[in-house]
Amino acid sequence: MDQEHDRPNGQDDDGPTTSPGGDGPAPSPEEALAASQAEAAALKDQLLRALAEAENVRRRAQRDREEAGKYAITAFARELVGVADNLQRAIAAIPAEALANDEALKNLAAGVEMTERQLLSAFERFHLRRIEPLGEKFDSNLHQAMFELPAPGQPSGTVVQVLQPGYVLHDRLIRPAMVGVAKAMPGDEAAAAAK
Repeated sequence: MDQEHDRPNGQDDDGPTTSPGGDGPAPSPEEALAASQAEAAALKDQLLRALAEAENVRRRAQRDREEAGKYAITAFARELVGVADNLQRAIAAIPAEALANDEALKNLAAGVEMTERQLLSAFERFHLRRIEPLGEKFDSNLHQAMFELPAPGQPSGTVVQVLQPGYVLHDRLIRPAMVGVAKAMPGDEAAAAAK
């Protein structure tokens, strides 16, 4: 039998060895080591990026979960602030002289006032805070100006009338306070410029 037929693929022992894929000469051990180290570095980089992305997703999910718990009652709170407004209106609508003369009306008013206090106490427990900005500087993040009016002795931009209180849940505005704002008077500007 011919020796050429004994060797697989007709190779002889003295020829160059080929890489396992058969696409050229096999790399030297140094080249193979360098290629393996480069591949390991690339895989390590991919792993570190995947770990960082997973940590970012975990943090984002935790933040979303916390915000969902913190602001879950937003829609419910928006509905309840109207109830608080109506309780306040009911108390304000009772004439003082009628209270003095009618014991039943006096008891009813006391019950409405207690209900309002209880509701506002519940608001506080759930971090729903009423905004009553009378005398404060107008803040467009918390207040909605309904009109301007001349207010002698008040600086321009000061809230001089509160039509409807606003509400904030934690740090998120539920409803802006509807306010009247002091308007600069022509004489006030000259006096302010003189100072």
